[in-house]
Amino acid sequence: MTDALSALANTFAFGPGFKYGTKDIDKFFVGFDDQFNRMAKLHDEVTKNIPNYPPYNIKKVSDTKYAIELAVAGFAKQDIELEFIDNKLIVTGKATEDSDNDMFLWKGIANRAFTRTFVLDDQVEIQNAEMLNGMLKIFLERIIPEHKKPKKIEINEKPSKGDKEFLTEEK
Repeated sequence: MTDALSALANTFAFGPGFKYGTKDIDKFFVGFDDQFNRMAKLHDEVTKNIPNYPPYNIKKVSDTKYAIELAVAGFAKQDIELEFIDNKLIVTGKATEDSDNDMFLWKGIANRAFTRTFVLDDQVEIQNAEMLNGMLKIFLERIIPEHKKPKKIEINEKPSKGDKEFLTEEK
């Protein structure tokens, strides 16, 4: 098991004080090594500099639908850019420069550029984005491909011709 998988598995928590060790994870999850490594890598990338601006919500609308809401008051539609690269949704806001002629007695409204990154599952697709009253809403949907949907497997009575080929070890 790789170091990243071991680290993730050793801290894999299902609730307060309830952790599974690596050996317990191996019992139930077959072939997930790459996914654990990918999740650990994405976690490291995304959490390098965790911003707290702008604030956001992630809503689960239904079993397959989600909405990300970002509070982007003061930004116009043309100041915001959405990109989807390598399973990452990147939301960037470009701040508009204040005029040198503006004289503030107090400047308490932050007008700063931002970048927010959200990692999406392979099956999650971006459906739409809209902005209303200072809220940017991004609508997501989990699209399950036909080959991943539940199916019944027929059990044959006698071995087929392909069994010998399947069970024979290639050297």
